[in-house]
Amino acid sequence: MALAQAAAEEARAAGEVPVGAVLVRGDEVIATGFNHPIGSHDPSAHAEMVALRAAARSLENYRLPGCELYVTLEPCLMCAGALMHARIARVVFGARDPKTGACGSVVDAFANPQLNHHTTVSGGVLEAECGAALRSFFAERRRASREARAAARGESGEKITAEARGKAAEQAGHAAVEPAANTATPSSSEPPSTTPL
Repeated sequence: MALAQAAAEEARAAGEVPVGAVLVRGDEVIATGFNHPIGSHDPSAHAEMVALRAAARSLENYRLPGCELYVTLEPCLMCAGALMHARIARVVFGARDPKTGACGSVVDAFANPQLNHHTTVSGGVLEAECGAALRSFFAERRRASREARAAARGESGEKITAEARGKAAEQAGHAAVEPAANTATPSSSEPPSTTPL
């Protein structure tokens, strides 16, 4: 799982959700992968899928019997399906995914007895560490988003006063707009003057 966590850090460094996966056969690491759907513009570029593709190329076979996958986040339904098609023997995941987890959190794709291949699943391995990495990533992303919105509005944590706006407008070469003084209006008894064009 430590190798999967290292791959997850590669995803974080690339600005992607930090999920990493490692595919092994016995003691041999066949492939690693990290999440990168944003940078690759590919919704299927989850860590598991990247590792599966690399392993299939390396072994020159799309079926990977006897292989085990270690991943920092519970696989989604797409990844679970691909893992079954690849004939992965065992999946070991870290943090549970209460929104899209397909190993028991939302659905249990591997528990269907009608499937022609059965994968063993173990979850919650280094769950606290894997979950903390994801939580810190999303906390940082939310903070950066708040700061960007505040900067777009011209906020710096301080309230901008009308006087400060006026000074800023003057510095930019614009006169501060003052409300027009109340000018006399014709009384309701006098008709408005009409000037021929």
